[in-house]
Amino acid sequence: MAKRKLKLKKKARNLFLVILIFFAVFFFAIAYLNVQLSPMDRNSKEEVKVTIEPGIGSRGIAERLREEGLIRNANFFVLYVKLTGETSLKAATYTLSPSMSVKQIVTKLKGNQADSTDVQVTIKEGLNMVQLASLLEEKLGFSKSDFLAKMKDRTYLTSLVQRYWFLTNEVLDTEIYYPLEGYLFPDTYSFAKEVTIDQLITILLNQTDKVLTPYQKRMEQSGSTYHQLMTLASIVELEGVSRENRELIASVFNNRLSAGWSLGSDVTTCYGAQVSLKDCNDSINFNAVNPYNTRSPLMAGKLPIGPICNPSKESIESVLTKKESDYYYFVADKNKNVYFTKNEREHNQMIQAIKQRGDWPW
Repeated sequence: MAKRKLKLKKKARNLFLVILIFFAVFFFAIAYLNVQLSPMDRNSKEEVKVTIEPGIGSRGIAERLREEGLIRNANFFVLYVKLTGETSLKAATYTLSPSMSVKQIVTKLKGNQADSTDVQVTIKEGLNMVQLASLLEEKLGFSKSDFLAKMKDRTYLTSLVQRYWFLTNEVLDTEIYYPLEGYLFPDTYSFAKEVTIDQLITILLNQTDKVLTPYQKRMEQSGSTYHQLMTLASIVELEGVSRENRELIASVFNNRLSAGWSLGSDVTTCYGAQVSLKDCNDSINFNAVNPYNTRSPLMAGKLPIGPICNPSKESIESVLTKKESDYYYFVADKNKNVYFTKNEREHNQMIQAIKQRGDWPW
């Protein structure tokens, strides 16, 4: 009986110790969590400008905040966001402070509390790098020449190739005019007035990453490189105006490539000559030898050396769809109607019909 009582007392004591340790660990964890979520410096008067790029995700946001000295631990920030369900953090530029707790920072990032000095810039589909540089000079005050010079900085470009999966060594070919051509995704962005060229390019490439990631597997299984797909998508962007005709245009180009023909795309000729489409006329040598000019006889069976503009998501999808057709030719009238034909005779007849009704675009 005494032994039984002794065993019960021992069990009770062990249970008490387990409970005591549990509560000790629990209260320690709560205290530790509170410290991690508390302000870095409650008395700080410092203000920190932080730009959250589209598509960066809660992990990327957490790392950015930690780098700026606004939170202690990126993992705890991500955990807090997940546990509280506050996942709708908005891309913009914010003024934050080390005196803010994680809760206060998250509240600001998910509300309409972005800095009002942000500049909205809409980058339209089909803009090439020179046109984009002009737009950014107008909207953000960047020097056009400085922006274009950055596009040719080999050390900088190599660092980007190492950072982004969709940028490969193909973009570093020295004959490419602007290695990031085709990879700065068209969209509407909110930039801080003081944003740097490096920061802006990061924002655009992060958005490209966000858009392309769902297609990564299809791109890898397409039989073409990322660079080839983006190059073809950029041509399709400038040649087509609707999802339906872009898919057919892509099929025409694929048919011509398979047959070992040149693409014969005028928009590549204009880009190769470094003139805008509206200034591209009969004064241009459409047969000039150029790694972009697919009218050149030396470009038979080849894509241009790189993209000729920044294509839309629709054009990228049109290329990946790999629509099949019997068409090898197409022509558009001045109203942007596109007509597809199977052989040169039908193609020439269509051109004559367009000219006769006064709809020829040139």
